[in-house]
Amino acid sequence: MFEKIEAKTVGLRLVQPSDAEFIYNLRINDNLNKYLSSVSGGIENQRQWIENYKEKEQDKEEFYFIIYRKDTLESIGTVRLYDFIKDENSFCWGSWILNENKTRFSALESALLVYELAFKKLDFEQSHFDVRKNNIKVVGFHEKFGALKINENELDYFYIYKKADYLEYSKNLIRFLK
Repeated sequence: MFEKIEAKTVGLRLVQPSDAEFIYNLRINDNLNKYLSSVSGGIENQRQWIENYKEKEQDKEEFYFIIYRKDTLESIGTVRLYDFIKDENSFCWGSWILNENKTRFSALESALLVYELAFKKLDFEQSHFDVRKNNIKVVGFHEKFGALKINENELDYFYIYKKADYLEYSKNLIRFLK
């Protein structure tokens, strides 16, 4: 279906078992993981998890990507598309981590790539996701994009983001995709 998709300075490529050590190191980095679920086991457990995940990818149920720099091809982060709700034609995205070697616009570009892929290639009509309330930068990022807060609990805000809203908002950001 797709191997990679690229923006101006970063791209997304499907995760491979050989990425296990990189992903594991991201997930155990205390500067990067404070808003993510904890990881157990070691690198070999991560490799096995990826191998199992590849089956979901083959069935087009979920996709897990490495975010990489286009200039050096260095891996700088991860992002996942999952929890596809067919009745609502909706997807969730998360496991969004970028390390210290990211490009200036890698957060914006990787988010745009997620939406380009999900809305234009996979033809979803909306995204649903949650963000930890104390993850103020990411809350602000999604709200600036036009995500609609629909609920909250003690820990999280819950959002939806419609394809039509993305198509309108992204007109002003097309320069980041070329």
